Amino acid sequence: MGAGIAQVAATAGHSTILLDTNHTVLKKAEESLKATFVKLVEKGKFTTEQVSEIINRIKFSSALMDFGKCDLIIEAIVEDLAVKQSVFAEIESIVSDDCIIASNTSSLSITSIAAACKHPQRIIGIHFFNPAPLMPLVEVIPSITTDELLAEKIKSFLSGWKKTIVIAKDTPGFIVNRLARSYYGESIRIYEEGWEGIPSGTKGFATIDWALKEIGGFKMGPFELMDLIGNDINYKVTETVWTQFFYDARYKPSLTQKRLFEAKRFGKKSGAGYYDYAETAIKPEAMMDKVLAEKIFMRVISMLINESVDALYLKVASRDDLDSAVKNGVNYPKGLLQWCDDIGAEKVLSTLVNRHQTYLEERYRPSVLLRKMVAEKKKFYS
Repeated sequence: MGAGIAQVAATAGHSTILLDTNHTVLKKAEESLKATFVKLVEKGKFTTEQVSEIINRIKFSSALMDFGKCDLIIEAIVEDLAVKQSVFAEIESIVSDDCIIASNTSSLSITSIAAACKHPQRIIGIHFFNPAPLMPLVEVIPSITTDELLAEKIKSFLSGWKKTIVIAKDTPGFIVNRLARSYYGESIRIYEEGWEGIPSGTKGFATIDWALKEIGGFKMGPFELMDLIGNDINYKVTETVWTQFFYDARYKPSLTQKRLFEAKRFGKKSGAGYYDYAETAIKPEAMMDKVLAEKIFMRVISMLINESVDALYLKVASRDDLDSAVKNGVNYPKGLLQWCDDIGAEKVLSTLVNRHQTYLEERYRPSVLLRKMVAEKKKFYS
């Protein structure tokens, strides 16, 4: 991730330092970046001269003191709060008072990270999505101690990097990792229940994946996507969001996720996850039942929409930023609030109420704002 961010910054014309205290990792990052640029030249994206200029803007370093004259530092290290706090405190002792220090964390509290610093007003979240050079979305997250003008300043600055910028409140998961939990969680729940005759094993995964692609137009099904992201990463993010929301049932991880994590079936990178990626593996066939697919889609999309509506109600982000985030961060075919208008808030609410009455679980509680929109017959977009 750090190498990807460095590539984006240098391509945008900035002198950039890519730092890692592990010399082996740093050398690998340098070789990988250079190989990436060779491919980009071959594809006609850049000329050899342009690539040479970009690479010359990047200094590969293992000395933290090299950050001394930087105006902006973006940390992209392990997702461990104690480690991040230690690194931020050390960086702060080196840089100028005007230097902005940002974290690329995907799920940890920016306020907690800033608490380790003497000048928390200059600490902010700048969350890129992997791979950083390709994914257009960047979430900017001010903490409660961040200077109130800094978020807009960073948004303006990063717009020159050809990125889509959204601003999110410092709440667990920010926008994308909060809203997307239901895409995975509810799909796993459907599978675990064998709901409406969903088969066990990989045929069940394939059926749910097919349903959401066929009816919803999603580019990847939830099980395919979890295997691509890595089940180690996806499970840990789910667990982090759940614990940070004081064990709210909406974000509760599943035993299916946990067992795959324990078995080190991380997905494509490990050769197996929900699916088997061995060369000899037989691709499972989905149950291509359109009626079942419609039911699966409606159950999952209602949960996704409800989460987005609740995020708007709790002022996590604006309407436009919430919809932009899922389109540009996880490639949803449309924004969830727009989707609510298209399906009809009343139908979404009815689906959730039915689930809530069936399970008697807080997991399915409809947002106050969703109820209000139905009662007042309003839409999110006129």
